[in-house]
Amino acid sequence: MLTRALLMASAAALWAAPAMADSPTLNKVRAAGTLKCGVVSTPEDWNKDDLHGTLAPLSIEMCKAVSVAALGAKAAATIVSYPSELAAEEGLSKGDVDVGMGLSVGVTAMWHWSIAFGPPIFYDAQGVVVRRDANAHKLADLSGMNVCVVNGTDNEAILQARTIPKGIPINPLSFQEEGEMDDGLAVRHCDAISAMLSRIAQIKAAYGQQIGNDTVLPDMLTLSPVAPAYRQGDAQWGMIVDWTIHSLVQAEASGITRANVGSMETSDDPIVLRLLGLDWATSRALGLEAHDWAAQVIAVVGNYGEIYERTLGEQSDLRMPRGLNRLWLDGGLMHPLPVQ
Repeated sequence: MLTRALLMASAAALWAAPAMADSPTLNKVRAAGTLKCGVVSTPEDWNKDDLHGTLAPLSIEMCKAVSVAALGAKAAATIVSYPSELAAEEGLSKGDVDVGMGLSVGVTAMWHWSIAFGPPIFYDAQGVVVRRDANAHKLADLSGMNVCVVNGTDNEAILQARTIPKGIPINPLSFQEEGEMDDGLAVRHCDAISAMLSRIAQIKAAYGQQIGNDTVLPDMLTLSPVAPAYRQGDAQWGMIVDWTIHSLVQAEASGITRANVGSMETSDDPIVLRLLGLDWATSRALGLEAHDWAAQVIAVVGNYGEIYERTLGEQSDLRMPRGLNRLWLDGGLMHPLPVQ
């Protein structure tokens, strides 16, 4: 129990340290008694900028997590739905919401709307799904096939950039709307389509009988993470959002779940004890009232893996494999900064 003693001894020193300046966003959230969180609902079919599939279920759970961190276990999150990422970024910039969740990371958005992005909550990627009887297992196997994309999107340009230099003679077919392209694969006018993996999962779920068993190639043409966003100029609020995400990922890595979080305080693992707030360090640094803020978050929403499985994974309609969103320990890209 030496580790626990050292952690508790350090708490007194931390309480003597000066607290961060008040966060105007945190004060606003506390005064309202709820967190207003902007989430992109299913984008309009004509929208050629929002290329992800339906990530709203994951985003909503992350909104709940941030609300619990800020307000406690009984916190409420008010979900504000937007038809596009552009609309969500504008709403965040204007102060209509306290945080935007599941937005594509981009420096132009940061500059134009004076917003900043936190750690990714989901790594999306452009991929290819091909009809199951095509005997295609890699990008080069698409030679001579009709590969469909949405006209005027990054997906179209990236598909050409990944095939032409490699001498892969595909026959690209462009559609003006996503729904038309989806139908094209279902009726086999398209041999394959290239889109974000989250969109591909959405298409396979919607057309289960026709293309549910079609093959998703292992090739990933580009990476496109989505993340929380918040207004610039409120560092403390940004830290609260960021370390809420880090705590969910660390909880999965440490084996802390919604079911066992209450019993993990007896652990001798210093990473677990810090995550659960036994030393009061992170609550002091973030300006939060509850020393066990992360434990409260986990008790309400679970760890990152639990959230993923019920919103996008095997317990959801999309049934998306973890893929890039596995923990770094398992060869994925999800990794936390230390919660300390």
